[in-house]
Amino acid sequence: MTNSADRRTPLQVVVLTGMAGSGKSVALHALEDIGYYCVDNLPPELLPSLVSLEHWQHGNRVAIAIDARSAKALYLVPEQLEKLRATGAQVQLIYMDALRDILIRRFSETRRRHPLTNETLQAGPRALVQMIDEERALLADLREQAHVIDTSNLRVSQLQAYIKQFMQAPTSSLTLVFQSFGFKNGIPMDSDYMFDVRMLPNPYYEPDLRSHTGLEAPVAQFLAQQPAVLKMQEDIIRFLDNWLPEMVLNHRSYATVSIGCTGGQHRSVYLVNALAQHFQSRWTTLQRHRELDQRTH
Repeated sequence: MTNSADRRTPLQVVVLTGMAGSGKSVALHALEDIGYYCVDNLPPELLPSLVSLEHWQHGNRVAIAIDARSAKALYLVPEQLEKLRATGAQVQLIYMDALRDILIRRFSETRRRHPLTNETLQAGPRALVQMIDEERALLADLREQAHVIDTSNLRVSQLQAYIKQFMQAPTSSLTLVFQSFGFKNGIPMDSDYMFDVRMLPNPYYEPDLRSHTGLEAPVAQFLAQQPAVLKMQEDIIRFLDNWLPEMVLNHRSYATVSIGCTGGQHRSVYLVNALAQHFQSRWTTLQRHRELDQRTH
């Protein structure tokens, strides 16, 4: 990386926040891998000066992690991000999240102290629940403005891949993430819209299709011939056509649309691909397959 920034290239700023134990350190490492200068646990008061300094010294890509330890100053973050955008900077706010039980298990396995641990709330199962709930409340406003990634069922390599995919996607007024999942493994917390497609014909019960996935031609051809599948696809498209423009007018930059079937292998995967192809001419679209991606990452 050069010693000073190329002023012709817009400054790219990522602010990473979210729950302790949700994978912010993993996400920072992924950002570092793709050329971001990363700073962890920055007090929000220092955000503008740090961005300015690092832009001058290290280049056009800066990633900063801010968490609940800065509780008293978190209210400053939205205004500071808007000021950065007003200068022409491309600003992304990413929020990492996970289910409470998952967070408790991760703290238990690593034996780390929660960042909000103090003299009155010593570490322990009951106190840990209190701290997680307090942290979620402190960060609620930032979550509403961010692209949320639920790491409850993600491997480290999956999360790294998702961060890199998101950051390297072309910029547009709205970034649409279509993700498939299996209900048997839980509902993703990062969904803005969620559609249940378990009532559709299931290729799993077709002996020749069971070993294939919705990414493969035999399953895609089977589902494309099912009237119920085509009707579901049309209904979802109609709903999103009506309401996604309203999200853009409301200054939302990200939307995650989750499609769920029983196992996350066939129907939801097929529909995610079909929907992403339909909307890619209007907005930036990304595809994620929560269960299938575990095979490759």
